[in-house]
Amino acid sequence: VELLDEDSGTEVTYQIVGDDEADIAHGMISIGSPIARGLIGKEAGDVAEFQAPGGTRSYEIVGVRYV
Repeated sequence: VELLDEDSGTEVTYQIVGDDEADIAHGMISIGSPIARGLIGKEAGDVAEFQAPGGTRSYEIVGVRYV
C-alpha cells in the first residue's frame, strides 16, 4: 500500500503481513496494527485515519498492489 501522510506530505509504502512477519523497519506492518485495520476495505484515492500514540493520523491511499 502506497500512502501519502497528509500532515507531512511524505510518501510511505507498507506491506500488510501476518503478526509473525511484521517488521516496521522493512515496511511490513501487522494485519492487526491500527494502521492496517484502518486501511482494510479502502482503495486508491480514499483517506484512512487511525489513532497513533501521538494522536490521529491521516493518510491518503495513493496505490494498492497485491503481491
